[in-house]
Amino acid sequence: MNDHNTVMTVDRQQDTDWQALAAKAIQGEAITEAEALNVLQASDDELLAVMDAAFRIRKHYYGKKVKLNLIVNAKSGLCPEDCGYCSQSIVSSAPVTKYPLLEKEVLVEGAKRAMELQAGTYCIVASGRGPTKRELAEVTSAVQEIKETMPLKICACLGILTDEQSKQLKEAGVDRYNHNLNTSADHYAHITSTHTYEDRVHTVEQAKQAGISPCSGVIIGMGETDKQLVQAAIALRELDADSIPVNFLNAIPGTPLEKLSHLNPRKCLKALAMFRFVCPTKEIRASGGREVNLRSMQVLALYAANSIFISDYLTTEGQEAASDHAMIQDMGFEIETCAL
Repeated sequence: MNDHNTVMTVDRQQDTDWQALAAKAIQGEAITEAEALNVLQASDDELLAVMDAAFRIRKHYYGKKVKLNLIVNAKSGLCPEDCGYCSQSIVSSAPVTKYPLLEKEVLVEGAKRAMELQAGTYCIVASGRGPTKRELAEVTSAVQEIKETMPLKICACLGILTDEQSKQLKEAGVDRYNHNLNTSADHYAHITSTHTYEDRVHTVEQAKQAGISPCSGVIIGMGETDKQLVQAAIALRELDADSIPVNFLNAIPGTPLEKLSHLNPRKCLKALAMFRFVCPTKEIRASGGREVNLRSMQVLALYAANSIFISDYLTTEGQEAASDHAMIQDMGFEIETCAL
């Protein structure tokens, strides 16, 4: 019975006209759950055809431009949440550096580095359930100075927000707020217990209501099924997230998910393509774990994704900025230096 199902699945995938599916997405017709699942489960022999179709969509909306994003780990560790993937969580024994929120001057210097690396978006990320009054004041003060002196898009990621905090960030000049859904609604409790999926959706909605562009994505490889990953992509489409970071689990020793490492480069590329099909007009970002999971095939990610993080992540090292610049140039693509 299993062999028969496998044959039927392969036949169905090989019958898919990927270019027709791309045309459907470009025409504004929503890709169905079944069609998205076909992309994710395409045979490896179909990989280049899938990526070519995804590139057709990406090129239609974004040409060959690549958005670069630089992260500053504004506050490290010291987090009371129990997110199973995170080295900074209360349940992690990973040896990460711990420090309180960086001073305004350090945050501003980070923005200057973003400019030097040709990053159009500067991401201020702080661990914790949500910002304290003092932390919010420090971040908003830094954002005001950055916006007055540099042509950068500012993205903040500070945890769960109140309505008032969302308004303060908007008034300070924050362009975008990141709060990832991370996984599907029915898988969320397997990853975190100290807050809910609904808490995350609510924070994204609050940012939108305050007039801030919503950024929300996923982490692939946390034990979810293919169907659950597709459901997460569709949820992000319904949430109307403008920017979607697609992270790939970097199974850090000392975290509850340290033994999960079943991803391979081909699966990661199909996942990026699936997000491009489901959310054709949105910024799709090949994010954390890109180097570890895509390895020698990471250059192909840019045929579906139009955005990447440059340099290091929060507690893990990324590819050198010079290598990212060279990768983009070798592809004949160009860096979008101003994201405003």
